[in-house]
Order: sequence, then structure tokens, then C-alpha cells
Amino acid sequence: MGLTARIRTRDGWAVPHAVVTVTDMTGRQVVRADADTDGLVEEAAELTPGPYTVIVTAVGYGPSASTALVGAGGRADAGTIVLTRQGGTELPAPGTWTVDPAHSTVGAVAQHLGISSVRGRFTDFTARVEIGGEDGWSKSRVEAVIQAASIDTGNQMRDGHLKSPDFLDVVNYPQITYLSSGIEVAGEDRWTVHGDLRMHGVSRPVDLDLRYLGTGSDPWGGTRAAFTATAELRREDFAMNYNQVIQAGISAIGTKLRVEMDIQAVQGDTLPG
Repeated sequence: MGLTARIRTRDGWAVPHAVVTVTDMTGRQVVRADADTDGLVEEAAELTPGPYTVIVTAVGYGPSASTALVGAGGRADAGTIVLTRQGGTELPAPGTWTVDPAHSTVGAVAQHLGISSVRGRFTDFTARVEIGGEDGWSKSRVEAVIQAASIDTGNQMRDGHLKSPDFLDVVNYPQITYLSSGIEVAGEDRWTVHGDLRMHGVSRPVDLDLRYLGTGSDPWGGTRAAFTATAELRREDFAMNYNQVIQAGISAIGTKLRVEMDIQAVQGDTLPG
């Protein structure tokens, strides 16, 4: 085997569409090969001993160049070559990722009395993330369904009020839904997800500030990806105008909500167990 190489992303995912070009010191191309579905390149033809430049390119990734030294046997192992997405950003492997509610949190923070915050979370929700193929983020999408009645702020009386027609009106509007319409790179491992949030019978465009934290194996033999996401909402945009003024210029409940999410998603269509 003249040349072997393994093409991977920073998180260890194969890059099956990578192209490896090998040139000698005069710049003459001596090898051009495509990575297989496992990101592996194996070129059978032996090479003349000496130094070579190994250039790896792939759609959506920055190119990589390294030096390989071919010995008397005519073989060189370029090892693992890591490609970085253009713009310095990464995403999990393409395909479906199912959010695990048992290891995820969807919460919101509201200002109370103008001096402190009250936190709540939804305990019943489902969500999935579709990661695009070769062009990654441009064809990715997010969809989620939250059961409004699962709101939990740690106070039964307050939760009952939040479920009433003054706020979520869970009898008439039992679900809160989010469906993405696009995604843009916002920085190193950060993305802006554009989408529509439907709550309390009203649909409004809402952007999520998404950060991808990486992937890892879980105890059940699966692979997980972790994300955090935040957004800011105005209650009045969703026809939730209830409030109580406690003194001039200060309301009991703030008009803005900060949404905070910590998400674990399992690769595939199903959750373990």
C-alpha cells in the first residue's frame, strides 16, 4: 500500500467526501484519491522514496497540507488528518439526533418585583435535530414540541396561575412548538437558528443562540451531542399581557423572558431503554 490516511473532523467523525492529493517536491501530482465512507484513503501504487506534500480538501472544510516521507518500501502512512469546517465551526455527524428529555432542560427566567428572578422549566417535551450532509448547517433543522402544562417553578400556586388563561392557557393551547426555518454561522462553534415559536395560540419568529459543545459516547452504547441555546421573548408578543403594578414603573412580573436550554441529543431516531 503506497499511501494510507484517515480523514476526520475535530470530533472524530469521518469525512467521506474528502479528496487527497499527493505532490512531489517539484509540485507534480503523483496521487489523487477519494476517501471512502469511513474517511479512509488507501492508495495501492508504491511511491518513489522521498518527501511528499499531502493536501486534503473537502466541501465545507478548510484545506489541510502536511508532509509525508516515503521510505525504501515505497509506503507512507499520513496518519489521521483533521479537517476544520470553514469559519472554524463544527457540527455533529449528519443525520437524525433525538433529544433526551431525561438529560436535557428547557427553562425560562423572568424578573420578579424588579429586583430578582424566578426560574421555571418544562418537564415534558420532545425534540429532534436533523444535521445536513456535505454542506452541513445549511440543510440542518430543529423541531420541538413542549407540553405547556408541564411548567414547574417549584411553587404549586404560581404554577397554577401560569397554566391559567392569564398566561399559557394550557386548556386551550396545550402545546408549545418550535420549527426552525434556517441556520447561520455566528462564530466559533456558535450558530443562530431562525424559526417560528407557537405559544398561547400565537406564532412569532424567534432566533436561538445555539452553541455546540461536542460529542461523546454514553453508557448504553450510543453517541450523544451536547448543545446550549438561549433566546429572549416578550410576553406581549404572545398575547400574555397580565401583570400587577406594585409601584410606579415597577411590575410584579417582567415583560421579558429569557429562555435557557441545555440539550443532550442521541444519534438516531430512538432513545435508549
